[in-house]
Parts: sequence; structure tokens; C-alpha cells
Amino acid sequence: MARMTLATPRLRTARLRLRPFTDADADLLFALHSNTLVMRYWDSPPWTERARAERFITRCRKMANEGTGARVAIDRASDGTFVGWCSLSKWVPDHRSASLGYCLDEAMWGHGYATEAAHALLRWAFDTLGLNRVQAETDTRNVASARVLKRSDSCGKGLCGNNAS
Repeated sequence: MARMTLATPRLRTARLRLRPFTDADADLLFALHSNTLVMRYWDSPPWTERARAERFITRCRKMANEGTGARVAIDRASDGTFVGWCSLSKWVPDHRSASLGYCLDEAMWGHGYATEAAHALLRWAFDTLGLNRVQAETDTRNVASARVLKRSDSCGKGLCGNNAS
């Protein structure tokens, strides 16, 4: 099956706006991914150069252009504050599957934003892409992320939250 461009969605929830990244998001992304506490469970070290954020935004656009996924910035609807990002990547139309990922600013933890954003993106994916399976991974020590995956699975759409170290 030939790949198609996949338009990055613009979604709204009760408290959040999910939108495509813009070049203006580079400083916010760099602050997020250079935070040692935020990155402690990731499989890569915190960023040390701002150019990484610019490359991240370029990769977001490339994912959409190649039709392999969608990565969205998450803003709080009440005041426009950057919360983090959420993504569906590795979209395989033939298998109707994708992988869920997210990263939130430390100040945004514990407010249910990751779960709310994941629900919105999953609803979009199942309705728009016709997915029948979404998987996700989290470090086994990241209890909060495991809870997000468990809650996201409660939508009954087949999220497979696999823990990996």
C-alpha cells in the first residue's frame, strides 16, 4: 500500500488544544527535553543543544508528509500554556496499528493532561485511521506513565500498554 500524507490533527478537549508544531515551539521543546527530571525514564539523554528541537519539529512534519504518524503539541486551553506533546507513530495501514507516545512538562504532571491528550488522539486515530491496535511502552519504574496507559486503555479501543525497561 502506498503511503499518503497524513494531516496532523487539530483537536480540542475540555481543557486542552492539540495542534501541529510550529517553528515558534522550538524553545519550549528544548526546555522540555533538556529537563533531566522529565527525561530520566527515556532511552536517550536530555538535549544539550537547541538545534535538537528544530530537528524534532522537522521530523514531526516529515512524519505527516510520509504518512507514518502524527505528533501534536499540547496547550492548555484556558491560557495557551505549553503542556507537552503526544504522538501516534509507526502507523502501519496494512496492519491498522500505531504506537502511542507522550512527553509532558514537569509542572503539568499529576493533572490528568496526559490521559486527556492520549484519549483525544486515540479517538481521532480509531475514527480517522481505522486503527485496531495501538501499543505503547514505558519504563517499568515510571508508575505515573503506566497509569496513563491503563486509563487510556479504558476507552475500550485496544491500547496495548506494554512495559519495557
